[in-house]
Formats: sequence, structure tokens, C-alpha cells
Amino acid sequence: MSTVVAPASHTSSTTITLDTACPLDCPDGCSLSVTVTNGRLINVDATPKDRAANALTAGFICQKVKHHAERVYGDDRILTPLIRSGPKGSGEFREASWDEAMGMFADRLRTLLSKPDGRDRVLPYLYNSSAGVLAGSSLGDRVCADLGLPVLQHTICAATIGAAKRIVLGGLVSADPLDIEYAKYIVVWGANPTISNTHLPPLINRAVREGGAKLVVIDPRRTAIAGRAHRHFALRPGTDGVLAAAVARHLGTQNLLDPTFISAHTTGATEFLAGCDEWTLGRAAEVTGLDASDVAAFAEEWATTRPATLRIGWGMERNFNGGSAIMSALALPILMGHFGQRGSGIMHSTGNGNGVDTSALTASNYQGSRRSISQNDLGEVLVTNDDSMRIDLLVVQGANPVAMNLDQTTVVAGLLRDDLFTVVHEQVMTDTCRYADLIFPATTHFESADLVDAYGSFVVQPFPAVIDRVGSSKSNAEFFAELGKHFGLDLNADPAAMSAFLTAPQPFGTPRAAGTAVQMVDTFPGHTDGRFHLVPPVYEPMPNTPKFPLTLLSPSNNKTINSMFGERYGEAPAMQLNTADAAARLIVDGQRVAVFNDLARIELTVNVTNDVRPGVAVVTKGYWARSFGHEDGLSLNALIPRGVEPLAGGACFNDTRIEVAGI
Repeated sequence: MSTVVAPASHTSSTTITLDTACPLDCPDGCSLSVTVTNGRLINVDATPKDRAANALTAGFICQKVKHHAERVYGDDRILTPLIRSGPKGSGEFREASWDEAMGMFADRLRTLLSKPDGRDRVLPYLYNSSAGVLAGSSLGDRVCADLGLPVLQHTICAATIGAAKRIVLGGLVSADPLDIEYAKYIVVWGANPTISNTHLPPLINRAVREGGAKLVVIDPRRTAIAGRAHRHFALRPGTDGVLAAAVARHLGTQNLLDPTFISAHTTGATEFLAGCDEWTLGRAAEVTGLDASDVAAFAEEWATTRPATLRIGWGMERNFNGGSAIMSALALPILMGHFGQRGSGIMHSTGNGNGVDTSALTASNYQGSRRSISQNDLGEVLVTNDDSMRIDLLVVQGANPVAMNLDQTTVVAGLLRDDLFTVVHEQVMTDTCRYADLIFPATTHFESADLVDAYGSFVVQPFPAVIDRVGSSKSNAEFFAELGKHFGLDLNADPAAMSAFLTAPQPFGTPRAAGTAVQMVDTFPGHTDGRFHLVPPVYEPMPNTPKFPLTLLSPSNNKTINSMFGERYGEAPAMQLNTADAAARLIVDGQRVAVFNDLARIELTVNVTNDVRPGVAVVTKGYWARSFGHEDGLSLNALIPRGVEPLAGGACFNDTRIEVAGI
């Protein structure tokens, strides 16, 4: 596999600057410039504007990535394979060689595969959202397929919005984020780009400042970008679909729909609008907590201002009714006909417009059926007493399920099973590693070559290995190549195919030129009839039980990427609590409080603020158990129940109900 992941070679005492790229789970896909001395990473910064492969980078990067060298060489870095030497969860391990540890792993897997139902008892929990194209979906997927192992459904993030977009848009390529500067009306719905799409806000600010655009933000919190908006709708969590239905109904009553566009480019519009009939402005105001006149003004402004862009985020999908809400929000610019020019349309993930196709790399000759397991069911399949459903071998790569998954206490209970064998391939000692039987050291993206396929810009960037390997770490591909050898898998063709991605001048097709991603001009809905498919809205309210009256939101923060970099922080974030909610509980700013429901109890410090609406508490995600002071592995996710939305089985983090009490 050296053709794919050859490490940098440094034979003299030199300091050099190298260009690379960031594959972490963020839309931006930044071009990076790193300083390397004697094969060691010294500094990480943005590639200067004049040579950046990704123009969106704009000469600056986030603080998370600037400090990435702290992970590469930190005390938590895993340097060699480790074999558990103490009780599960104790964090006690002994060092081992790759041959010894991989041999132990292969023996366990071989024993299971020898049983009639053995392959179904293995769960490859491969997520790799913060990996390059090849590390994220290549040899690991192929080896698991060749062995007939179960498939992990990626349902924690993007499953619901992905399904909703496929239904309504049919694969329509996103509007170009760089074109948002041309917009005169910008709606940011369920997204906080200041934190998780850092290079978009400057473009929005320029559209507002220089182009006179109006900005609307829909979010229960007053985020930084919401604080700069012309209109901020701090609606009740989970009521986005009601807002969308009310806007559509009002547009119909005011003759502000685009009948020509609807007739030419949609199916289901009549049924969709009929489903909106019950949502008068008044009724919607009662449910959403918004002012009816403000919603009416918003609808009329959006319909009559062109060009207009909807930047839809991932926030809505985290509720039980998220799938319907997303489909309803997507319907609005379609009903208004906001397409056909730069600065118009719907901005979402650009990934399907970049032309990267890894199917040849993951192709398998295995003909049998494979069990499918949702990420959200991890705890259940680990603790179940149903012998036919039980998992006996768990393989984790590019994920930290103890810190990621809902119903954390069940996940931890499953990992503590004496008869469960857990293998983790990881860069640093995560919460999940503590429960492992075997740990293998993984490379960072600075140590292996790959591609960055951005999902917030139309750019694909090959990047080299820029530093020497740390410890005996191996890439994702190398890890599975080592495993494949134990099972006689013929992987000789795979390195050649993977190398082609890295060596061809444009292995991923020609990047989109500026101005060539205009929806309904350059790109169209992918349905066979070439039309948008609208679906009648469905609103299913969650019960606001007196026992647990507060809704807990767990959005991203500016320190971690999902749970990545959580090892750097020793204290949990403060909970944001509305002034009225704090006063009702006799809680003051800076006080320690107990946060609890039927699942768990944790302690936090409170930040009393009006930046969150009444009835809502906010604690940012991504922090590990160590930040909460829990030796038993508990963190914020211990409060989050096991519940999924019906469209795609997506996780419903934002349906979590809690109570807060002073300590």
C-alpha cells in the first residue's frame, strides 16, 4: 500500500513549508500550509490566497486546525498496538507488536466466521467522517464486504437530511457557496456557519454590506450570525415544519407563488399546499412561539426579493419530525421559483457535484446478503439478550461511539461485557479506547496521502504525506490490508486503483468553474421526470412533559469537530439557560447545577443568558467523559434517549428533555 500512503522522507536537518489540505468533517475543505522541521510538524496555517487550491479558504483557517499539531504529538497519541491487561474500562494496556495484535484480532474473527451465523456477530463501526476520500471509503469497506460482514448505517448525522434531499431534489447539485455574494436575500435555516462553516459568513457579510442583501436566520439560539441578521426567528425546537407550512400557505393567499415554475418543474405541489391549509399564521405562531406578523413579512420579503438563497443546515434533522420539516423547508424556494441565476437556489452539501467515484475501489465479489445495523442501535445490539441479534466482535475505526452515540449508558454497559471483543484503530486514547481489548495506532492526515472532497465547495484536493509517521501508526487502508492478509484476500488490484486517484492529473474530473453551478441552468433535479417532488408536510409534536420541561440542544462548538479534539479540554462547557428559566429555578449565572432526566445525571456550570429562548437549554457537543469528571464514562450523551426519526432512522438528539436544579 506504499503507493497510497507513503510517508514523507526527511534525511537532513531542514525546515520546509508544504502545501496540503484539511479532510476533517467540515464543509470548507481548506487548503493548508504546514511548516515541517526534520520530519516533524511545527506549524499549521492556511495556504496563502495566491496559491490556495480552494479559493474558499481565503487565507485563514479555524483555531481547531491551527492547533492540530497538539493532537499529532500529544500525550494521548497512541504510538504502538496495545493489548488490554486490566479490567475493561480501566485503561490498563500493555504494548505489543503489530504482528501479535493483528494475529489476535484475526484469530477472533476467524473463529466467529467459522460459525454458521458468525459473520453477523461482527460489527465494523467504520465512520471516518474526518478522513480523506480513500481513508474514508476504500479498502476497509472492501475487506468487510469480501468477508460478508454487516454494514453500518451512518444514521447519527446527515441520514435524515440526505433522505429528504433525495426525495425532493433528486440529487440536484448544490448552489455554489461562492455565489452567495450575488444574493439579495439569504435564509440560513438550521445552521451556524460561524462555528461549522467558517468561511461562509465573510461571504454573507459581504453580500449584506456591499450588495445590500437581507439576512434571515432561523435558529432557537441567538448565534453570532443570528445577531447580525435582519430577522432572527428563535422558534421552538422541532417546529420548523410548521413555520415552513405557514409560509407556504401565506404565499398562496397573497398570490406570491410562481405558478409557471410550479407547473413546469414540480410534482406534488397541489398536495403539498393542501397539507399546509391548516397552518394559518395565527396557529403557527402558537406552535412555533413566533410573531405572526413577522412570519408574514418574512414570507413576502423572500418571495419578492431576487436572487434569493436558502442555506439549509443539519439542525432540523435532529428532531423526530425533522425529515418532514426539511422537505417542507426545501419546498419554499421551489414554490417561489428562486432559481436560474447566481445567488439563487438551495445551498446544501456540494459533495455530489465534485465527481469523485470510489465504487471501483470498494467493489467486492461477495454475493451473499449482509446484515445492516444502524449506528443508533449500537447500545441495543451490544446488550441484547436475543442471541440472533448479539454482536460479539466490535471493530471501531474513525469514531468515538462512547462520546458520539445517543443512550450512552447502554453503549457503555455493552462495551463492559466480558464476552465482547472490541478492536479500535485510533489516533489518540479516546473514551471508547478505554473499553477496548485491542488498540491499533492510526495515522493522522498529515502522515498519509489522500484526497479532500469538500462538501462546502466544488474543490477536490490531492494531498501528500507531509511528516514522518508517529510511532508505528498505520493508515486506514494499511490496517485493513494487514487484516486481509490473514484471510488470503487478493488485494493486489486495489493499490493500483487507489494510486490512480492520487497520480492522475484530474482523477476526479474537471472542477466546476465559477458561475457553472446555477440550479435550473447548469444543474437540474435528478429524478427521472426532471422535476422537484414535493411531499405534504407532517407535524408530530413531542410531548412537553411537566417532569422534564426543558429541551436540551447539543450543537457544535468552536473547539471540537464532532468529538475530535475532545482530549484537549479538561472542563465541560457551561450550559446556556434562559433568564426566565433560571429565575424560576432560583439559579444564578455561574452556579453549578444538576442536569438530569430518567437516564442520567451530570453536573455543569450555568451561563444565564437571553441568547437561547425560554424552555431551551444548550450544551455544546463533543466533550469527553474526562471533561465531566466521570470515571464511569458518562458525558452529555448519557442524557440523550434512544429515539430515531421515521424517514431515515436518524438520531433525534434535539428531542432530549431534561430538568435543571441548583446544587
